[in-house]
Amino acid sequence: MRLFEGTEFDRPPKCDECGQLLEDCRCPPAAIAEVPAERQTLRVGVEKRKKGKIVTVIRDLADTNSHADLLTTLKSSCGAGGTLQDSSTIEIQGEHVQRIRQLLKARGFKLRNG
Repeated sequence: MRLFEGTEFDRPPKCDECGQLLEDCRCPPAAIAEVPAERQTLRVGVEKRKKGKIVTVIRDLADTNSHADLLTTLKSSCGAGGTLQDSSTIEIQGEHVQRIRQLLKARGFKLRNG
């Protein structure tokens, strides 16, 4: 809701590119620049969850990238389940730190313990 919406002072938002109202704008959406793997430093570590479950956690992934393909690769190579949390954290079930570190280094990521 805008500040003066519904009053005589209301100014509907306009596109920065073409100057038309946002609802009438036909400009293509801006492309999100992906951060290359060489410029990302990831933390790989193990956490213990309730009932003694062990999870390998990869943190500090760039929010702008799509990590679904990385998650699929890690899950299939470890033979385990996993999930993408908060678009910047990947969790893989089980303790697979060494295997995941090798795979991430092969993709060009920099790694820290964590």
